[in-house]
Amino acid sequence: MQNEVMLLHGWGMNKAVWQLCEEALAPTTPVKAVNIPGFGGTPSAEGDYSLERNALLIAEQLMPQSVLIGWSLGGLFALYLAAHFPDKVSKVILVASTPFFCEQADWPGIAPKVLNNFETQLQTNSAKTIERFLAIQAMGSEHAREDIKQLKALLGTLPEAEAKALAGGLEILKSQDLRDEFSRLQLPTIGIFGRLDSLVPQAAVEKMQVLNPNFKAHTLAKASHAPFISHKEAFLSLLKSII
Repeated sequence: MQNEVMLLHGWGMNKAVWQLCEEALAPTTPVKAVNIPGFGGTPSAEGDYSLERNALLIAEQLMPQSVLIGWSLGGLFALYLAAHFPDKVSKVILVASTPFFCEQADWPGIAPKVLNNFETQLQTNSAKTIERFLAIQAMGSEHAREDIKQLKALLGTLPEAEAKALAGGLEILKSQDLRDEFSRLQLPTIGIFGRLDSLVPQAAVEKMQVLNPNFKAHTLAKASHAPFISHKEAFLSLLKSII
């Protein structure tokens, strides 16, 4: 029997963004997209929003030996689950994701001031902040406008995210560092990236390969941060071969 595939979305999004992937995988693969707690109408864990508390809620939905596919913020949840629930995870596929998102002297990533600006904007207008984030995600894609439109349409099919989850999710992107966990992962870990992605630059992918020599990375030359939207056919072909 084939292992179940679980799809985890990115910040500000919800499980609906995976609709096309779910439909493509469903005929041959047991697959389910889930909301990260606090997004898409799924309640978050009580107390302050943290990766640990909310990953526990996802772990409860995981079948043994699942294949975890995590996009962006969802990749941090996938790595955390793989490190802390090894019996439940057989393989991790990171999509435009990294064990540490925030740029540092020795690590390429998102400039801290960009994340700080998003935190500030979030307090005044969350909808506009998510729109700006969508624009950054599509930046570089040859059909960025269409990508943003499609993501917005999918996003709008489910309830808005909790304010606590939006703020907490940004804090996770800014401060959560899973490089040690990533370096120690023994299970198959594969990445699919876009060469034009400004949030997860190619230099970060190279650093990940140094951290974990078993990590296998695939890069779509013309894609940005949402390759499963912008280059659906190439992405799905690659994903199916990895699964």
